[in-house]
Amino acid sequence: MSQPTVEFLEAFSDALNRHDIDAVMEMMTEDCVFHAIAGPELMGKSFVGQGEVRQALENAWKTAPDAAWINGEHFVVGDRGVSETTYCGTTAEGARSEARMVDVFTFRDGKIAVKNAFRKNRPPVNA
Repeated sequence: MSQPTVEFLEAFSDALNRHDIDAVMEMMTEDCVFHAIAGPELMGKSFVGQGEVRQALENAWKTAPDAAWINGEHFVVGDRGVSETTYCGTTAEGARSEARMVDVFTFRDGKIAVKNAFRKNRPPVNA
């Protein structure tokens, strides 16, 4: 199976921005791992497998219904890739976040096996 390309990461980003969970999960392996930007462990909070990753992303979209990852730059080298974007989102309470971030990906069998997210620690502002 061919390795993902920059166009694959652009499509993944587009699916995230549409909040199209089925399209996102189709691009990830069955045993995928998502390391979130925060959490108690060294890698942040880790979600393992299609079910946990799906739930984590859906919860993130519920927390910030307008969540978007814009101005993306994507790179792929072998079985690794990076998407550098600006995360923008507003919570129901009106806290607005906007910060640069990166997702570091590990690919396997043409899909994303690991999505490891890092975001600048910029405080939210009132929307």
